[in-house]
Amino acid sequence: MRGPHWLALFALILLCWVVLYAMALPADLRAASKLYGAEFWAELCTVTPDAAGFARVVLMWILMSAAMMAPTALPAFATYDDLAKQAPGARFSHLVSGYLVIWIGFSLLAAAVQMVLFRLDLLSAFGDSRSLWLSGGLLIGAGAYQFSTLKKACLSKCRMPLTFFMQYWDEGPWRNGVRLGLVCLGCCWALMLLAFVGGVTNVAFMGLATLMMALEKLPDIGRYLTKPLGVALIGTGIAFMAWAMM
Repeated sequence: MRGPHWLALFALILLCWVVLYAMALPADLRAASKLYGAEFWAELCTVTPDAAGFARVVLMWILMSAAMMAPTALPAFATYDDLAKQAPGARFSHLVSGYLVIWIGFSLLAAAVQMVLFRLDLLSAFGDSRSLWLSGGLLIGAGAYQFSTLKKACLSKCRMPLTFFMQYWDEGPWRNGVRLGLVCLGCCWALMLLAFVGGVTNVAFMGLATLMMALEKLPDIGRYLTKPLGVALIGTGIAFMAWAMM
């Protein structure tokens, strides 16, 4: 992983995490700190639906998707970079751009869902669930998806990036990136929506979810993680449902 394109990618990931951390800081702490005292940053870091509006909620989801999903795709990016050394027309930047386009689309939908759930008073202004039924339903749904055929098919492609790229190489880097993004979306969309349980602005949740999704895509580790994670999510969801009925 050498070269300016890798430095640019890692810089993008780091920048996304830094901005997400700034967004997660409490408002009173931002107001007290000169580091975040500029009016621009104060406005940017206000991402609650009631104060920020749809555009900044979308921006937050785009940053979150890039920060969380790009690290999980690093093995695939590295595989493509190795193959591209033998093909001068293969642009690494086009691959990453195609990949991120899919997650920008997901971010638009996720932000819209967040706004609707907030208006229904099912989410707090900070994006965490106010309803045990909603939390339980999301957890059970994400857990059940761990056992689905679609999840299995998408994970098989993520775990074998060389086979994936050899199959679709002739389509070019941008379409390869879009395909990779779709496969990655198929693996991770349900786990990403658990942000509504853990809190959309909860950096600790984001870090843990990123780690789980990255490990799940590794062939030697992921096959031992996917189903136990599904069982744990379903069990936690059932516990939330039982708590709601008490």
